[in-house]
Amino acid sequence: MSLVNVRKIKLDVEEVWHEGGKRLGEPLVIAVATAIVANPYAGRYEPDLLPFMSALRELGADLSLRLVAQLGGISKVQAYGKGAIVGEDGELEHGAVWHEAGGWAMRETLGGPKAIVPSAKTIGGVGSRLMVPLGHIQASYVRSHFGTCEVTVWDGPRRNEIAFALAMATGGRVHARLGGLQASEVRGLDGLR
Repeated sequence: MSLVNVRKIKLDVEEVWHEGGKRLGEPLVIAVATAIVANPYAGRYEPDLLPFMSALRELGADLSLRLVAQLGGISKVQAYGKGAIVGEDGELEHGAVWHEAGGWAMRETLGGPKAIVPSAKTIGGVGSRLMVPLGHIQASYVRSHFGTCEVTVWDGPRRNEIAFALAMATGGRVHARLGGLQASEVRGLDGLR
């Protein structure tokens, strides 16, 4: 029996045309895919979480492919992030399994980008909101791509569930103008500069 039992998947897509300045010719698109999954360790301590982490890779791949399709292909993706909301009968470490599983899946789908995948996790009840950080996929210091997106599901996670989310965006903040390394200036593939 699989450790990953998905109750539902939610896909959110947001188009941002302006932030008070001039309207863009093409919007910034941010997409978030969230899966509500039964927590196999709810209500008990489990010393070995690695089997669950490994099993979640397939879910991460599925969510990643959904996001890429929604954004119009791999070449459109400039930013990413991930997050988890653990229901009340779980522990924060149950959400931390998503660091490797979700991050690996996005990197695999996107062809191996080098920058760290920003992440957030929390423990919360039904309808909890989590702001997931976004960052440029190739260089962590591209200031314009520091952003956030919201993860929320109206009926989850329940006490014995976890909401696992992946996020991708077609660019950085609309009207970003605070300097720093520009996306067009990224030369290295070390994830830093």
